[in-house]
Amino acid sequence: MFDQSKYGLSEPDLIDSPALLIFTDIVKENIQKAVQAIGDVQRLRPHVKTNKSIEACRLMMDAGISRFKCATIPEAEMLVKAGAKDILLSYQPVGPKQVRWEMLIQDFPAIRFACLVDTVHIANQLSEKGVACGKPFEVYLDINAQTNRTGIVPDESAEELYRTCLALPGLKVAGMHVYDGHLRQLDWNERKIACDAGFSPVADLAAKMRSEGVEVEIVAGGSTTFTIHAKRSGVVCSPGTFIYWDKGYSDGLPEQPYTPAALVFTRIISLPAPDLICLDLGHKSIAAENPLANRVTLLGVSGWEPVSQSEEHLVYRVSPDHTHQVGDGFFGIPYHICPTVALYEQAYTVKDGRPTGVWRTISRDKKITY
Repeated sequence: MFDQSKYGLSEPDLIDSPALLIFTDIVKENIQKAVQAIGDVQRLRPHVKTNKSIEACRLMMDAGISRFKCATIPEAEMLVKAGAKDILLSYQPVGPKQVRWEMLIQDFPAIRFACLVDTVHIANQLSEKGVACGKPFEVYLDINAQTNRTGIVPDESAEELYRTCLALPGLKVAGMHVYDGHLRQLDWNERKIACDAGFSPVADLAAKMRSEGVEVEIVAGGSTTFTIHAKRSGVVCSPGTFIYWDKGYSDGLPEQPYTPAALVFTRIISLPAPDLICLDLGHKSIAAENPLANRVTLLGVSGWEPVSQSEEHLVYRVSPDHTHQVGDGFFGIPYHICPTVALYEQAYTVKDGRPTGVWRTISRDKKITY
């Protein structure tokens, strides 16, 4: 399924395992594919939760991308360090996060910052802070597109909240944010039907507000609905996984042309029985929220059956006549790359089979700037 010729490591002894490897040429290809998919780079606001590194974000900037989305304050701080000028926090800041958000707004006045809001209670708090600091807090209404995770249902209550936010001093309402990542139908047409149905009331509310002279920008979708929302005129799209891709989306989103660019490198650390191989790829080194069979795909092997995983070990059952030795290395494509990246404090970059440098996974930290 995966072209193994794209991956190689001419000096594996230079890399301790387990390790995260970033194949930078593939990263650049994936970025260009995302830009081509949407046509207008100004409609692309990538989510940085996948890469969490300054260097990866700068590669996107080199491709003309100027607007970004993040999920945490540290990711926003990382974007500041990377040189981003337009940052959307896809989160409704509560408690101390409001203070940290205000500090960013005050300390970097040349950067456009915006966040989400889905309740009058938080809108009032942000309004008070905007008045106090003398600069309006920019917000997007967070719409619950049936993910039932955050947001407000796009009915009369959403319209009421929108109008309330417009009237509050210290707030500037930029538009609406819609995340529909729960839509994962394998058939693209079925996914589109569900996506269109969820987006319809959002479009209706936007049209109503625009008819009254209100500017409304819609930021919509993630990876699963990127190719659908990209066809909507004027809608800003915010996929994130495209930059590194993974096995899960390769299987589930066959219409998208990206190539896994972030792989794990692991070694055999024990042969505890003739038909067992143990790798140093435990829970701490690969995202483990999925069933055992859907955590990593090893390149160049077949017939290996994962039988157990613990914090530091991943054990496979194999044919007892195998010829592998302790110390042998393997490349693995993560099933879910986003939380896998967050397990590594740094990633090794690779070009033409040679290690070229290190990218810190800087925004996995809880604080960067303060």
